[in-house]
Amino acid sequence: MQTLESLKRSIASAEDLGSVVRTMKAMAAVSIRQYETATESLTEYARTIDTGLAMLMRHTCDDFTESAANGRTGAVVFGSDQGMCGQFNEQVAQFAMDSLLAGAEEVSQQAPVICVGQRVADKLSDANFGIHHTFSLPGSVDGITPLVQELLAAIDGWRARYSLQRISVFHNRRLTSSSWQPHVMQLLPLNFERLKTQHDAADSHSVPPENDSTSAPHNANRSLPLWTMDSDVLFSRLVKQFLFVSLFQACAESLAGENASRIAAMQAAERNINDRLQELRSDFSRQRQTTITEELLDVVTGYEALTQG
Repeated sequence: MQTLESLKRSIASAEDLGSVVRTMKAMAAVSIRQYETATESLTEYARTIDTGLAMLMRHTCDDFTESAANGRTGAVVFGSDQGMCGQFNEQVAQFAMDSLLAGAEEVSQQAPVICVGQRVADKLSDANFGIHHTFSLPGSVDGITPLVQELLAAIDGWRARYSLQRISVFHNRRLTSSSWQPHVMQLLPLNFERLKTQHDAADSHSVPPENDSTSAPHNANRSLPLWTMDSDVLFSRLVKQFLFVSLFQACAESLAGENASRIAAMQAAERNINDRLQELRSDFSRQRQTTITEELLDVVTGYEALTQG
C-alpha cells in the first residue's frame, strides 16, 4: 500500500502531465487553424489556375490527351515525424498500400515512393515498398513552401529515373476538430476529365442570361480569360503552378489532419489522466482516513491505559 507522501507525489505528477496534455491540445488547435488558413488562401489561386488550363483546352483541345495514364505509378505519401497522433500514419500508409497494389499489373511493391514524414516512411519500408526519398515535415506554415520546392525538384528527377507516367499523392484530410480521413489525389498526368468538365461549364456559362447572377459560379463577369503569350509556354507555367499548389494544399491538409489526430489522442490521454487522478485522490482520502483512525485509536488506547493504571 502506498503511503500518503507517495500518493501526494503521484497526484502531483498526474496533474503536471494533465497540464502538459492540455497545452499540447491547445497548440494543436492553434496549428490546425494556421494550416486551414494557408489552404483557404490558395483556393482562389488554384481556381484561377484551373480556369487558365480549361481556357487553354478550349483553344488547343486536340493537344489534351492522357496517354500516360496507364504507365508506371509512383506515390508521394504524407505522414508525420512526431508521435502522439494515434493511427494517423498507420491509416494513410495502409490506404496508400491498398491503392497502389489494387491497380494495374505493373504496380507492385517495388513502386517507388517519396515519403514526407519519417514515421510513415518506416511503415511503408516495413511493407517492402521502395522509399526513394524521405523529407521532414515543416514545423510551421512558413516551412511548407521550401518543402514543396524540394519535392518538385525531387519528383522531376524521380520521374526520369524510374520512367514514371503517373504520380499519386496520398495524405490525410481533416474532417472535424479531432478526426481525419485518408485521401488520394492524381498529381500527374493532369486530370483532363476534370478540366473538360470545367471547360464545358465555361462554355455553358460564357454568356450568362440576363438577371441571372448564379449561372457563373466563380465569376459573374461575362468576359473570358485571354492571353497573348505562346500557348505552350503558358501551359508549362500553369502546370508548374498547378503542381506547386496541389502539393502545398496536400501538405497543409495533412498537417491539419495530423493535429486533429493529436487532439483526439490528447483527449483520450486527458480522460485517462482524469480517471487516474480520481483513483489516486480516492486512495489518498482512504489512506488519510485510515491514518487518522489509527491515530485516534492509539490516543484512546493510551488514555484508557492511563486511567486504568
